[in-house]
Amino acid sequence: MHRRTVVTSLGLIAGLATTGAAWAQAYPAKPVRLVVPFAPGGTTDIIARVVSEKLGGNLGQQVIVENKAGGGGSIGALELIKSAPDGYTLGMATVSTTAANPAINKKIGYDPTTDFLPVINIAATPNIIAVHPSFPAKDYKGFLEVLKKNPGKFSYSSSGTGGIGHLQTELFKSLAGVFMTHIPYRGAGPALNDTVAGQVPMIFDNLPSALPFIKDGRLVPIVVAAPQRLAALPNVPTFKEVGLEPVNRAAYYGILVPKGTPREIVDKIHAAVKKTIDDPAVRKRIEDTGSLIIGNTPEQFGEQIKAEFAVYKEVVAKQKLSLD
Repeated sequence: MHRRTVVTSLGLIAGLATTGAAWAQAYPAKPVRLVVPFAPGGTTDIIARVVSEKLGGNLGQQVIVENKAGGGGSIGALELIKSAPDGYTLGMATVSTTAANPAINKKIGYDPTTDFLPVINIAATPNIIAVHPSFPAKDYKGFLEVLKKNPGKFSYSSSGTGGIGHLQTELFKSLAGVFMTHIPYRGAGPALNDTVAGQVPMIFDNLPSALPFIKDGRLVPIVVAAPQRLAALPNVPTFKEVGLEPVNRAAYYGILVPKGTPREIVDKIHAAVKKTIDDPAVRKRIEDTGSLIIGNTPEQFGEQIKAEFAVYKEVVAKQKLSLD
């Protein structure tokens, strides 16, 4: 009797494994959503749309980009969590949604290290402080002098409370000993628009969305978070050069799926995204924005997320930041 039960159980397990493998083999049988947790126009949206065009062909189904903005990226992240773990809803992962925002918002409703499955980090992107041309300084030394002489006089825009632009600026403020007022938006696109229009004097933004305005002279670059000076901005120092190495953190843009998604499907999505970003035309479009292609494993991306989450929890504690 006992032996029959064991055999029956083993047969059931084998049957389930076969069913799971067949399901993964048939995937995808319909269009796939790619949720972007910010408004159109920001770096997350730019990279998602560049990748989605070719990704659909590599997966064998259309990939439809959906913008779910608000809450510093949390609304889009929660949309992903609520979705079925079947590979038909993917989410763009950013430092804002997987580290900065969860670090400051205790009621966010998810744990970035356990409620998602990382698939792949597509690209690493430098971040930059840029000012409107009317700002009374055009280089880092002058910028710092102006801020120190005028505590609280100037404000900065960001993609939202708890986003990377917010917490990275707070990290800068704590290390540089300056104070600016935070003005949050529903994404980097709207924040950029108001900074370019002169409604807000400065922004800490991802380079791909800010660079076109810098090239047009509508924003002035001050200091960049990057491993070294950028070929596109050779006269702009890195945070490491100005003595603020902890701020010298690049952003990441990757793909997540809901917890519980079968590993076979995760691997299929990973392979399709990797093939997409290895395409020379896609690689060039992403690299032309100032980003660096990464294309790592799910496990490596998971470790990156854990490390960034730890960094921003420390920033929140040190700066005594809260949403109240």
